Amino acid sequence: MRTGRLEAFSDGVLAILITIMILELKVPHGADWLALKHVFPALCAYVLSFVFIGIYWNNHHHMLHVCHQVSGGILWANLHLLFWLSLIPFGTAWMGENHSAALPTAIYGGVLLCSGVAYLILQNAIIRRQGLDSKLRSLVGKDAKGKLSALLYSIGVGTAFIHTAISQTIYVCVAAMWLVPDPRIEAKLADD
Repeated sequence: MRTGRLEAFSDGVLAILITIMILELKVPHGADWLALKHVFPALCAYVLSFVFIGIYWNNHHHMLHVCHQVSGGILWANLHLLFWLSLIPFGTAWMGENHSAALPTAIYGGVLLCSGVAYLILQNAIIRRQGLDSKLRSLVGKDAKGKLSALLYSIGVGTAFIHTAISQTIYVCVAAMWLVPDPRIEAKLADD
């Protein structure tokens, strides 16, 4: 099977997740700057989650660009990724409402960790399908950034019970790390 349906379905799910998150944002009660103070943590959580979903959408697109056929295993791995990504609006809303509470911050990080692991599982399923000369394998190499992200998410989950600001800073750092596309992958895709 070609990747078109998989891409279209995944794009639709990610668009719905962003829509759910924006609908969860509460309008401030009042028309002054002080009114924004009460919704600011939820707004920050929304922005961070929007960036994470955008990063997944971008990387998912690039990954499927080098995948010409999908198998049942790839379809299930993709659904597994979408499952974890679908929990981001829940984690976003909970952490946004309780921005200084340990458990919501840890759960948010846990969802990010599981999403990252699910992405790696999908990536590996595609590489297995493509064989030893996998184009995707040559593009991601040892995937140090993916492994570092999982480590940082784990640290973020643990530090949520020490100080939530440390965890949230770690989550922001992971997002910043992924915002800059890998120039090697961009160059290889452009050559093709």
